[in-house]
Amino acid sequence: MVAEFELFNNKECNQYEFHVENRVPRIEYLKTDRGDVYLMRTEVPFGLEGKGIGSRLVEKTLRDIKGQGLRVVPLCPFVTVYINRHPEWKQFVLKDVTV
Repeated sequence: MVAEFELFNNKECNQYEFHVENRVPRIEYLKTDRGDVYLMRTEVPFGLEGKGIGSRLVEKTLRDIKGQGLRVVPLCPFVTVYINRHPEWKQFVLKDVTV
């Protein structure tokens, strides 16, 4: 079971973050004027991989974006794979994500 981490939307750096053991797993994004959110890159620092932190980060990021009524464009392969494994998220994806 993955521990719960608080999601931070670091708007200054355009990234969603967790703060874990003095490290920062992150998803970098670009938000358009239309309100579309392009998820560009997911990074989980060395030593935190394989613990489910990246998947939890994607899930919480998608929940936050959906809660704002925005649409997602997943450019990050990790996010794309997550959405393909959890098709309930496809309904608010702006572009089809198939692997």
